[in-house]
Amino acid sequence: MIGIFDSGFGGLTTVRELRRILPQYDILFLGDSARTPYGSRSTSAVTRFTEEGVQRLFAEGAKIVLVACNTASADALRYLQSKYPHQKTLGVLIPAAEEALAQTRFGRIGVLATRGVVASKNYEKELNKLTSLLYHPADTRAEQIPKITSAPAPLLVPLVEEGWIKKPETRMILRKYLRPLKEANIDTLILGCTHYPLLLQEFQRKMGKQCVIINSGVAQARNFVNYLSRHREIEQTLSQNGVCRFLTTDDATRFRELGSRFLGETISSKQISHIELLPVFPQK
Repeated sequence: MIGIFDSGFGGLTTVRELRRILPQYDILFLGDSARTPYGSRSTSAVTRFTEEGVQRLFAEGAKIVLVACNTASADALRYLQSKYPHQKTLGVLIPAAEEALAQTRFGRIGVLATRGVVASKNYEKELNKLTSLLYHPADTRAEQIPKITSAPAPLLVPLVEEGWIKKPETRMILRKYLRPLKEANIDTLILGCTHYPLLLQEFQRKMGKQCVIINSGVAQARNFVNYLSRHREIEQTLSQNGVCRFLTTDDATRFRELGSRFLGETISSKQISHIELLPVFPQK
């Protein structure tokens, strides 16, 4: 079974893409909706919440866990991979960065994300690291050095979760958030939060046809397909009954309503408490 952890609902964009391209695999999704949004919380709090959620998924039988929240990936992924080296935990930042580098024409990449992701500068770090791997050090052509502009968008997650997708207030706020990215004349925009794709049409309308928009959840799902092809020992442990289950730490009815909007189909979910999140595996 594939486990997918998110701070709320946004990671369902990863679920949607995975179910489209890998429909045979069983998936267990856990959204920590009671404590969302993570973007305004401290690194230590995000790390603790993410550790609890990821360990719950492994306790439920997941053989690998995808952290679909950009903030959780930025703040907690390296900690989890170091503390639990025997567990396979993958994040969302590297797949999105790889996709952006593959798509950019002029190396002008924008990142719109939560305050936590922007403050971590992890997208800048990953983009620069990947660039150094792709190009020979002696090749100093300016267009091969990405020019990265990041901007925080703290209000978009609550607006999306309230269903204010087409409200004029949301469009006005989005226009303000995108202003520094448009002024930087970016040609590629990373949506650094998996909630943002619900506003994809607005992003495309405001950024124009010449700007490529990277959906981090879709990038993560596509990257995972390649990962499984390279790690057959993990792929062979995954159950294949086409079953998808959903857990939430908040109201199950609200999760069903908003989750169905994310996935484009009616779903069912089960609410769990924070106490049920707590079991943490010992280190090996």
